[in-house]
Amino acid sequence: MRTYINPNPTDWQQIVQRPAQNNPELETVVKPILEAVRRQGDQAVKEYTRLLDHYELAEIKLAVPKPEKAAEGISPALKTAIDQACQNIKKYHESQLLVGKPVETMPGVKCWWEKRPIEKVGLYIPGGTAPLISTILMLGIPARLAGCKELVLCTPPNADGSIHPAMIYAASILDIKEVLRIGGAQAIAAMGYGTQTVPKVDKIYGPGNQYVTLAKQLMIREGVAIDMPAGPSEVLVLADATADPVFLAADLLSQAEHGTDSQAVFVCLDKSVFEQTLKETQRLCARIPRKDIAQKSLDASPAILLDDLGKAVELINQYAPEHLIINVGQADKLVPKIAHAGSVFLGPWSPESVGDYASGTNHTLPTSGYARAYSGLGVDDFQKTISFQKLDKGGLENIANTVMDLAFAERLEAHKLAVEVRLEKLKQEQNEP
Repeated sequence: MRTYINPNPTDWQQIVQRPAQNNPELETVVKPILEAVRRQGDQAVKEYTRLLDHYELAEIKLAVPKPEKAAEGISPALKTAIDQACQNIKKYHESQLLVGKPVETMPGVKCWWEKRPIEKVGLYIPGGTAPLISTILMLGIPARLAGCKELVLCTPPNADGSIHPAMIYAASILDIKEVLRIGGAQAIAAMGYGTQTVPKVDKIYGPGNQYVTLAKQLMIREGVAIDMPAGPSEVLVLADATADPVFLAADLLSQAEHGTDSQAVFVCLDKSVFEQTLKETQRLCARIPRKDIAQKSLDASPAILLDDLGKAVELINQYAPEHLIINVGQADKLVPKIAHAGSVFLGPWSPESVGDYASGTNHTLPTSGYARAYSGLGVDDFQKTISFQKLDKGGLENIANTVMDLAFAERLEAHKLAVEVRLEKLKQEQNEP
């Protein structure tokens, strides 16, 4: 890791700078894929699957069996793990189901809001180097709780055209019937435009590489919503003299193994723990199968020794990490001071892994500093809010002058007229014998 000892705050931004994502050449690759899928539908999807995933795709759609049948393809232990994670994630997200209560803003003027599901949603589940079983749960569970009518799941096939059986099981227990064996920008285009086989959706969710991310951003121009801007995954680990260097090293590696462009930022308040953690990180890295990927990530990630907790908190909020691990004594006391983070893990027994898989919180989180303005995915992201208002005659009379005066000031006379004609009607009724 790149080490820094009490760097000047003016240098922090440069030290924790994220990997560059704005590659203008990407558009020259992605745009033709989107256009081809828009024009040619399934034919283009199959062609790009052959070119990019090296698989001749005869059938795009995968038949999803019932959960009992799907479970036959995985071990009992893995089935139990998926079921437990599903239960925890569902329990956490059920707490987000809010009901709007009517409020009378003035006598006779009642306002309220109600939630409506986004009817058709696309769930993109990356494949490639690792089957992201957990992402199916993280996207599918809040979508189901929100009441979305149609869930369309796209994931790239393996070299033999198969989908990991645990992914099929996860889809089956969430009753996702539309599972398509396609990935990359062509999958995003297929869900955005719709093809002969792939239904068109209203909003696309899920992580992906830089091609997938750009494809999602370009689909916004076509009127298709997306969950949030996305970049490489990241963690910031904060530690003091009470932390175990082995724990810290493992936490840094659990993020670094995601990809060579993942960022694992280490901020420490104790020199001895700092030095031991750097040694343990190298020792443990040699033990993991994805050591080459993790090592490249670590080589590009900063390790920062600071002498003040206040400075550390300031650095955290400036960086706005996707994942934040606070492994210090009395970690809970820092909670009110954390202004910008996607998901926070408190104390020595809360590794990031639990949030990635099964504690219940969602692992689809804002990266690249977007935690300053975005939240982790939740039920609300699969719904939209509709506001309602109902006025009785007295309510309109009470609010009439306010509305007419504002409309007149804005020179929108028809707005004023819409109230005036009603007042005239009320006056007539009041004058009738």
